[in-house]
Amino acid sequence: MKKILVVSGGISKERLISLNTGKQVAKTLIRNGYKVKISEPGSKMIEIIKSFKPNIIFNALHGQFGEDGYIQIILETFRIPYTHSGVISSAIAMDKILSKKIFVKNNILTPKYFLFSFDKSKSSLIKIIEKKLKFPVVIKPINEGSSVNVFICSKKNLFKKLKILENYKKILIEEYIPGREIQAAIIGKKKLGAIELKPKRKFYDYQAKYNPQAKTQHIIPVDLSEKDYLKLMNISLKAHNLIGCRGVTRSDFKYHKGKFYLLEINTQPGMTSLSLVPEIAAYYGTSFINLLKLILKDASTNK
Repeated sequence: MKKILVVSGGISKERLISLNTGKQVAKTLIRNGYKVKISEPGSKMIEIIKSFKPNIIFNALHGQFGEDGYIQIILETFRIPYTHSGVISSAIAMDKILSKKIFVKNNILTPKYFLFSFDKSKSSLIKIIEKKLKFPVVIKPINEGSSVNVFICSKKNLFKKLKILENYKKILIEEYIPGREIQAAIIGKKKLGAIELKPKRKFYDYQAKYNPQAKTQHIIPVDLSEKDYLKLMNISLKAHNLIGCRGVTRSDFKYHKGKFYLLEINTQPGMTSLSLVPEIAAYYGTSFINLLKLILKDASTNK
C-alpha cells in the first residue's frame, strides 16, 4: 500500500483554499486504498516525514512558500518524490515578471506591462500608464495566486487600489485585455483540455473563483474552432515546457479579436469542488482519482 503525505495549509493568503485542496485529495486517496496523512508545513511535517516514511509527498499548498520554490527546496532534502513542479520552475512561474519575460522571449503573446516600485514617486505614474498602456489597467502582486489583490483600475480609482497593495513593495501594472476568459490544463506532457469562464463579476477574481454565490458560468467544451483550440493547447504546452514544469499546470488566457493572451501559468492549481482542472479532467473522461493517480505517477517518474 502506497503511503502519501498531503501537505496543505501554510501561511499564504490562499491558506483556506489549500486546506480544502488537501482535504479533497486525502479523502479521495483514502477511499481508494492509499494510506494518507495530512500535515501543515513546518517542523511537525519534518517529524511526520521521518516517522511515516511516505512514498510520495502530495504538495497541496498554494501561494507564497507553497508554490514559489520555497517548500520545494525543503522537500528536495528528503529525496522523496513530491508532486507538481520543482524548485526553479515553481519560482519562475510564481514570479509574474520572470515568467512574462520568458513568454515574450519565446513569442508567446502576453499583455504589455511594467514593474512599479512603491519607493518611486507616484506623481508621473498616470503619464507613464497613458503612454505605455492606456487605461483601464490591471494591477497585481508579482507573486500571489488565485487572483489575490488583483484589481482593474481606471484613472479615477488607481491610487485608491494602489494603497491596498503598498505592503508588496513592487507590483505589476499590466495592460487590460478585454474578451473571453479561457483556461487550459496540462498534465505531464499531455494536453488535458480547456474551460471558458463567464463571471457575473467584473472579471474572474478571487470571489468569482471560490464563492459559490458568485455564480460564475463554466463552459465546456469551449466554443472555438478546431484550429484555435489546437493553438490554445499548444501555447499551454509550450509555456509548461519552457518553464520546465512537472505534473499539472493551468494556463490562464484572455481571448480577444482572435488572439490568445497568456496571463500566467499556475503550477499548483486547486483541487477543490470548485476547481477547474478536476472539472476539465472529468469532462474529458478522467475521474478525480485517476487525475490524482496521474499526478502521483508523474511525481514518481520525474524524481
